[in-house]
Amino acid sequence: MPEQLAFQLPVRTALGRGDFFVSGANVLAVQRLDDTATWTNGKLALIGPEGAGKTHLAHVWAEQQKAEITDTASLPDLDIPGLKAALAIEVPGTALSTTEEEALFHLHNHMASQKLPLLLIARTPPARWTLTLPDLKSRMTATDVVQIDAPDEALLSAVLVKLFTDRQLQIDPTLIAYLVTHSDRSFAAITRLVAALDAAALAQKRPITRPLARRVLDNLDKDAR
Repeated sequence: MPEQLAFQLPVRTALGRGDFFVSGANVLAVQRLDDTATWTNGKLALIGPEGAGKTHLAHVWAEQQKAEITDTASLPDLDIPGLKAALAIEVPGTALSTTEEEALFHLHNHMASQKLPLLLIARTPPARWTLTLPDLKSRMTATDVVQIDAPDEALLSAVLVKLFTDRQLQIDPTLIAYLVTHSDRSFAAITRLVAALDAAALAQKRPITRPLARRVLDNLDKDAR
């Protein structure tokens, strides 16, 4: 394998359908987003842990639906009555402000009245969100939920390859298998691992090899203690 040179290159996240790897952990989510006709009252909450691929899958869906993606902080400035297409909203794990809750309530009613699909993207189900507006809470609690599950080895391997590709790094396939075996089995953990490997290779001006990966993994373990 040609020697990999370490350059500080921009991270370019690939968000196309061809870049999304389907496995047993997310196949149900993919199926539900592919068929908005199955969504109760035209809305669906896509939930899962950090780095699970929720935003990526939402971008795939948005492209198919000619929809836009926004977040709750932007809702108060959104022209809700003027919306005429599907919409995806990223919901933070923190409590919403009063104006955000009111805007989400009006958005929900508008999308329902216009029969436009509404996708909510969050880490937890709507029933567990901290909401103070009773009418909004009842509507959110009644939302259909689909979850991206904990990753299997095939999905972890694919996500690792994608994360390295986003950073324009070419990695030996045998190293991918080593990282899957020795890293924490979560999307958040492998995201941090790839960032740490990239930084270490850049700092040491050397390719990402198994010895380097072993040292980075050891350091990550120590930091986690």
